[in-house]
Amino acid sequence: MKYLYRLYELFIFIPIFLVYTIVLGSACAIGSVLGNGHFWGYYPGHLWSWLTVRLLLLPVKVEGREHLDPKQSYVFVANHQGAFDIFLIYGFLNRNFKWMMKRELGAIPIVGVACRCSHQIFVDKRGPSKIRKTYEQAREILKEGMSVVVFPEGARTFTGHMGFFRRGPFMLADELQLPVCPLTINGSFDIMPRMKDWHWVNWHPLKLTIHEPIKPIGKGRDNIDYLKDESYKAVMSSLAPEYQGYVRNDDQ
Repeated sequence: MKYLYRLYELFIFIPIFLVYTIVLGSACAIGSVLGNGHFWGYYPGHLWSWLTVRLLLLPVKVEGREHLDPKQSYVFVANHQGAFDIFLIYGFLNRNFKWMMKRELGAIPIVGVACRCSHQIFVDKRGPSKIRKTYEQAREILKEGMSVVVFPEGARTFTGHMGFFRRGPFMLADELQLPVCPLTINGSFDIMPRMKDWHWVNWHPLKLTIHEPIKPIGKGRDNIDYLKDESYKAVMSSLAPEYQGYVRNDDQ
């Protein structure tokens, strides 16, 4: 079965993937420039991700959608297991949002252009002024009633285990008094860990757990620490047993 799946990837999935990536990436970029950036910045990417997971025949389970209020914006925070985190969240969270992503992702052909045109938020760590500009952009997006998705570890895992959470997204939630919604991703590390980027996809089920949003308990340092610590506990609580527990990530 493994080698049949490899043949399917090579001769069926990859050619189709390249075609719809070009089509949907172009639609995202052109639509965002000419029309509604919130619409075109989300729906082509949502379809791109959903198609990728479905064409690779990966089973998906989503739990906890009932926790979300359709009229509320959130700061979504998730563990960062691998490249398929993007496809799982974009394709199956079913919420319009903007990504906070590494600046280097803007260099990916087609995808990077689409992300820039649709005003996704690139995290630039090349100095205090650039970091401030990043969070100013995120602040404005949230003020418009949009949600953002952040990987607070800031780097993908090498082991499947979680590293520590950075304070940035929780500071945003504190400033704007928004709830933080933790997301737990399972399966992405098993499908394509970062050590095997651009290698074969390994067939494995994916699971997205949407936890109950965590509301602010005040404002300031204590609230930031509370949001961060409670989010970490929630995300960790639904990880597969073999990936439970903190493991240091030197890339953080």
